[in-house]
Amino acid sequence: MARVEVEGTDIVVRLSWWEKIATRHSEVRVPGSVLRGLYLEPDWWRALRGGRGRGTWIPGQLCAGIRPLQKGQDFAVVRAGGPVLCVELRRGAPFSRLAISVPDPERAMRALSPLVPRDRLGT
Repeated sequence: MARVEVEGTDIVVRLSWWEKIATRHSEVRVPGSVLRGLYLEPDWWRALRGGRGRGTWIPGQLCAGIRPLQKGQDFAVVRAGGPVLCVELRRGAPFSRLAISVPDPERAMRALSPLVPRDRLGT
């Protein structure tokens, strides 16, 4: 299962071997400075936006890869049945949002919280 970590000033999504194959990415790395907001989506399917793009999609079970939007794209590794960590990114970042099913979403939130801009805390 994917992990979201802070490495230096970067947000890094580390993927398991099968997620690397499913998403066609080895890892995702974005600067912490592009973080706009952070929240947990309790309903996994609500974390998905846009259409099906490059990656692996198994209806009702797994969405892994790039999801194109009208303006930009999301990176998703979402498994059915659990909450999803959603990392909203600023314009100009490689993705608009990262939607990631992680083993311990609360822990990932705590790790990323110091990077959230002060004006966005509590939203």
